Amino acid sequence: MWRPLADAARELVDLCVSSAVEEDEVRAAQADVEAAVARLRKARRTQTLGQEHLTGGRRRPWGNPVIGLRNPIAPPIVVHSDPSGRAESDFHCGAAYEGPPGLVHGGVVSLVLDQVLGHAVGAGGRPGMTGTLTIVYRQGTPLGDLRVEAWIDREDGIKTWAKAHIIGPRGVTAEAEGVFILPRALREA
Repeated sequence: MWRPLADAARELVDLCVSSAVEEDEVRAAQADVEAAVARLRKARRTQTLGQEHLTGGRRRPWGNPVIGLRNPIAPPIVVHSDPSGRAESDFHCGAAYEGPPGLVHGGVVSLVLDQVLGHAVGAGGRPGMTGTLTIVYRQGTPLGDLRVEAWIDREDGIKTWAKAHIIGPRGVTAEAEGVFILPRALREA
């Protein structure tokens, strides 16, 4: 039910950036969007989707800005991971993610790398919160089809080091290393 709405809103966001329609079409679209906003405003959650998952016991990262099924700002990225501590995804960043002309904004690159690093450590049985994240931008990350890969590098006590990179048509565009800290609640469990 929510995926089609988020997909339509995602396309709307992209078209707000890339459409070249005439002014009267923009005004008509604005009226349509305002009507949709009024319709959805009729009932609001008292907690975020993430907070609800904590109290409900089921993990549903629907609001996540990278992988969120219900979040139209998410590319969205579908991450594939395995118990060896590896994670990967092929994804697409369109006009809504542009920073420098023709390139993905560096903050979006960082967001994607952090998310997939987290998937790798979680898949490897070492779930953690990002303690540090270091990004090295090798070249501009072009808009369009991209790939991200992450893996666990090493472990020491409550810390897990993981590495990742994003690959574009001309090779690696950005590399990351993150230190993930096992949350206190999991340490005490």
